[in-house]
Amino acid sequence: ATGVAFSRDAATGENLFNGEYLINAQGEDVVAGIRTPQQITIEGSRRWAKAQNVSEAERRSKYPSLEEVMPAVYKELNEIQHHLEQYFKDMQDIEFTIQDGKLWMLQCRNGKRTGAAMVKIAMDMLREGLIDEKTAVLRCEPAKLDELLHPVFDKTAMKNAKVIVKGLPASPGAATGPVVFFAEDAEKMLKEKNQRAILVRIETSPEDLKGMLDAVGILTARGGMTSHAAVVARGMGKCCVSGAGELQIDYKARTIRVNGYEIKEGDWISLNGSTGEVYLGQVATQAADLSGDFGQLMELARKYSVLKVRANADTPKDAAQAFAFGAEGIGLCRTEHMFFEGDRIKAVREMILADDEAGRRVALAKLLPMQRSDFEGLFKAMQGHPVTVRLLDPPLHEFVPHFEKEQRELAKDMNVPYEKITAKVELLAEVNPMLGHRGCRLGNTYPEITEMQTRAIIEAAMNVKKTGIPVHVEIMVPLVGNHKELRYQKNIIDQTAEKVFSERNDRLEYMIGTMIEVPRAAVTAHQIAEVAEFFSFGTNDLTQMTLGFSRDDIAKFLPIYLEKGILKNDPFQILDRNGVGQLIREAVFKGRGTRENLKCGICGEHGGEPSSVEFCHFAGLNYVSCSPFRVPIARLAAAHAALKEA
Repeated sequence: ATGVAFSRDAATGENLFNGEYLINAQGEDVVAGIRTPQQITIEGSRRWAKAQNVSEAERRSKYPSLEEVMPAVYKELNEIQHHLEQYFKDMQDIEFTIQDGKLWMLQCRNGKRTGAAMVKIAMDMLREGLIDEKTAVLRCEPAKLDELLHPVFDKTAMKNAKVIVKGLPASPGAATGPVVFFAEDAEKMLKEKNQRAILVRIETSPEDLKGMLDAVGILTARGGMTSHAAVVARGMGKCCVSGAGELQIDYKARTIRVNGYEIKEGDWISLNGSTGEVYLGQVATQAADLSGDFGQLMELARKYSVLKVRANADTPKDAAQAFAFGAEGIGLCRTEHMFFEGDRIKAVREMILADDEAGRRVALAKLLPMQRSDFEGLFKAMQGHPVTVRLLDPPLHEFVPHFEKEQRELAKDMNVPYEKITAKVELLAEVNPMLGHRGCRLGNTYPEITEMQTRAIIEAAMNVKKTGIPVHVEIMVPLVGNHKELRYQKNIIDQTAEKVFSERNDRLEYMIGTMIEVPRAAVTAHQIAEVAEFFSFGTNDLTQMTLGFSRDDIAKFLPIYLEKGILKNDPFQILDRNGVGQLIREAVFKGRGTRENLKCGICGEHGGEPSSVEFCHFAGLNYVSCSPFRVPIARLAAAHAALKEA
């Protein structure tokens, strides 16, 4: 006979010797799939029979275990597997053969395992005294925690799943649902049918935010790992496949054509956000199960890490989720995401369409209480942990409708001529909006925007402080490339805060810092640190500007660059240490040369990627900030970095 065995269950981590064998076979016959193997133990054989609906009598006669067929050999094998596990102090994958009744051991190695099994085995072995705490932490791969945090496909259902296209694994998890092509249809389907859909878009924009929230998953034809769809989906903990370039999406006909298939609106598809695969039809999913072992591992990670972990969160719900995963603050609150809720977008558009400052201030006055309420929710959710609020960053064209139907509706709602809407949209259009009128450039052009946001932040903080909850506010100015830009913004923030303090006859401490996302900001960090009390590296834009790669278009040539070895990894997924990383190191060194206690963090998508977190530890950063569902991964990676350094 021949067989393959595991000292513990590789799928669940259960401390159960298990495996398969074949009579009158040798070598690789067990794993070749030519014959159906039998189970090694009686317990394993009974579990298999139950799953296959085989009676106990039939099992014993047709599919007996090795334990029953060769009891002496089984006893020896069981003793050896126990000895090997005690010696190597890890779960063992064992290959053996039996010749003329004699057991021969062929090889053993540390066995591969699922994320759930990885955590359980490490914690069990810690309790058994086989390994110590540090080894238990290092034994768990941070990236594999993803498997524990998101829904997954049912293994049985996956056997018949048909892949129709493959894109980028933009946000992990599993999702299945009917196809819709417009955000409002995703909202409508949830509201009217209580059914979450798969939102399929050529690419998403901030206008799609509500629909993305109501969808169960997102699929796009364009975009990379840091495209709008990918970043927002990860923040929501929602499954997303992006950059599936073979998709031919027809919005008018509401169909998808891909590799010989035609999928109409309402047809079901399924997404695997961990592999990028898209399946035809409905594939059953199952919820993630976070056991007590997971919590224990996270406590050990906190004990041994130096680097703090915060979350990128824009809503109280996201903040609460991040806090539950152990986030020690919010490292990035993108205030523009708040502008798309309910009637807020109307006030934003009213501000954009205003002819003068007075008109803009009228519209901003409507937004003020809404923003203040949002910030109060975030401060309460974080229970005294620091909250970094980024002032308005995207270009204004992202907030206006670009299709005639929506433009005419807006003209009607605002009681203005349709031509005025189209003229304003054309005026806002830019050849390269990501390098255009956005970030601090907006605040310096329209100071009243910075004033409104500052007032909302400070008033919210003071309201929450009154309830007895401590508040630590950090106001972050985006896209600074010149220290004068930051000085101008700081003056507006300080003057506005002083007005609020005077009105309230009270004060609170706050910090002003900036995102380092323009290469010039990194190399002139010594000047910027004269003004900024903290740096937060926005590595999405810093990577884009340093490498000259559009993060939304890189998918067109990235596979070829990876195949030819021009790039080792996608630089928007794994930090480019030799380019972007050197700018970060230089900025930290120069910044702290000016301001010794300068707090430095990272809030780009790299903040949740294990090797990038390790780099941040060695670069001397104080914290990383990432999507809520990446917080546990970052926490474990931070502990790994500290233990490796030690």
